[in-house]
Amino acid sequence: MAEQSQGTWLSPATYERLQAELEEMTTVRRAEIAQKIEAARSEGDLRENGGYQAAREEQSKMEGRIIELTHLLENAHVSEPPSTDVVAPGNVITATIAGEEERFLIGSREQADLVNVEVYPENAPLGQAIMGLKVGGKTKFQAPNGRKIPVEIVKIESLDH
Repeated sequence: MAEQSQGTWLSPATYERLQAELEEMTTVRRAEIAQKIEAARSEGDLRENGGYQAAREEQSKMEGRIIELTHLLENAHVSEPPSTDVVAPGNVITATIAGEEERFLIGSREQADLVNVEVYPENAPLGQAIMGLKVGGKTKFQAPNGRKIPVEIVKIESLDH
């Protein structure tokens, strides 16, 4: 099994959901968009054909998502959510950051819709700083502007499915 540092953590349920999305896009959606493009082409002048332009834009967005999903799934670290003893990818964290309490997920944005919270990747400055801390643990992380920001872990929760 791959180490967590080699890819984004995903729960088995999210991994399966993303695989299904990728499969749908590479089979059904590609064919649908190709048909839209062909139908629009048959209408004549492509420079002034809004349907053709819209279909090409939809195709471009979908191909970008296919690339994104393929990379994510090929490099994912798939496992059940970790224990709540220490901060780890897949945990929902409540922390005091620069005096303000925030609740967020450490992991992938693909998981965020499951808990409806902000997401910080484990390789982001905040994620790197708090990884492995226990409740009550304190540290600082460096913001992009160079400022050191204090963080204290208040609560560690398992990601709900």
